[in-house]
Amino acid sequence: MLVIDGVVGAGKTTLMNILKDEGFVPFEEPVYNNPILEKFYYDRHRYSFPLQIFFLNKRFKHIKEACCIQNAVMDRSIYGDVIFAKMLMESGEMSKEEFELYIELFENMLEHCHPPKLMVYLEVSVDEAINRINKRGRDYEKIVERDYWERLNKNYQEYFGQYSISPILKINVDNINFESNPEDRKYIINLIKSHL
Repeated sequence: MLVIDGVVGAGKTTLMNILKDEGFVPFEEPVYNNPILEKFYYDRHRYSFPLQIFFLNKRFKHIKEACCIQNAVMDRSIYGDVIFAKMLMESGEMSKEEFELYIELFENMLEHCHPPKLMVYLEVSVDEAINRINKRGRDYEKIVERDYWERLNKNYQEYFGQYSISPILKINVDNINFESNPEDRKYIINLIKSHL
């Protein structure tokens, strides 16, 4: 099982789809058919806790399924999910009591998870991430203020700076275009396979 993580706009889904062409079985991030996500971006206080529980539940289900098959690749996972919950609590958009409940559930779930064979963390600058977000064109992402993306990036760097659940491969993707450039695509595939 391989997990790809990184901030919004880092290229996780694109890389997962490239690896799918290499024979990996994809587990998509549960952003589609998510009845809460768009509402959250317009009213974070109201929807922070239910959104995080939705993601936690779906990611727990995914990781249980992924560990039972060969060559699974996950677009985010239960491990990085805590970053978002922590940020919501720190900003006051999730109450301390809700966060404590979330953490208790998260830790209970982790006891039943097999760690990935490799965690691939795609590092990207805030400017490049915003660039890619705007290019992608999801309205609910485009309304998010820059300060949020800066805090998210900082929290990701801190979390993956001390991540120790499995082997980790950090790749700075600011100047790597594995979506359109065949050389970059070949480079990133070979890099991941060599670490596996």
